[in-house]
Amino acid sequence: MEDYVFITLGLVLYAFGFTFFLMPYEIVTGGVSGIGAIVQYATSFPNQYTYLLINIVLLGLALKILGLKFLIKTIYAIGMLTFLLWLMKEVVPRNDAGEMVKILGEGQDFMSLIIGCTMTGSALAIVFLNNGSTGGTDIIAASVNKYYNMSLGTVLIFVDLVVIGSCLFIPQFGTILERTYMVVFGLCTMVIENYMLDYIYDRQRSSVQFLIFSEKWQEIASAIGTKLNHGVTILDGHGWYTGQERKVLCILAKKNESLIIFRLIKMIDPRAFVSQSAVIGVFGEGFDQIKVKVKK
Repeated sequence: MEDYVFITLGLVLYAFGFTFFLMPYEIVTGGVSGIGAIVQYATSFPNQYTYLLINIVLLGLALKILGLKFLIKTIYAIGMLTFLLWLMKEVVPRNDAGEMVKILGEGQDFMSLIIGCTMTGSALAIVFLNNGSTGGTDIIAASVNKYYNMSLGTVLIFVDLVVIGSCLFIPQFGTILERTYMVVFGLCTMVIENYMLDYIYDRQRSSVQFLIFSEKWQEIASAIGTKLNHGVTILDGHGWYTGQERKVLCILAKKNESLIIFRLIKMIDPRAFVSQSAVIGVFGEGFDQIKVKVKK
């Protein structure tokens, strides 16, 4: 249930940023949402319906790869985002001609792009962190990420390049110079959105290593093992200056668990010596899967 709450909050943020900051300035983005926006800019066909139709096709192809559990959340996200895109277009301010009001005013295209893509990129990270997907190219990215150690943002970049580049070949967008302008802005949206996605997603999943030196190592190990349900490795150490044998606790944990671990250590032994270091990746039980193919 908690996953669905955060997925919904992420989708609300995405729909708000996309509708209020990107669409009034006719800024092109990648993904199926971007395809929907391109279709609306060129034909006035509502973007939410294009988004829904394409996703129905992709869902059928993704069932085998991602599994029903992942797909249930994706179906929920697609339906909810379709509704939210419609809702945001209903509540967005409009002028007398019925056009969406440019919130930041005329000539503020790039600033609106930065704000909008910061929101949409952050929203995608929230959805992914809670085992969800907004559908579309996210399904493709999640499928690749399941088997290969490639970041979600990197996968999306390749797909988005095709979507954004298509604007060059749509005469309805004006002269070749105006179309090039749209593509350049689209590339900026791609960079900012995917940077925010990777930054938030990887930051939440990043891990740290603790080395704990304490006379009360047994109590600390027991507290961490029981209260955090966390594994603890005990190493044999030898002090060079004192010549004494001592035990060293080695712990690999998620970065967001650091505060709890420090709190437990301080409660048990305020004089403990603790070393904390960031690690590039931790793979195995309780952490990430090793996504490499083994030659037969």
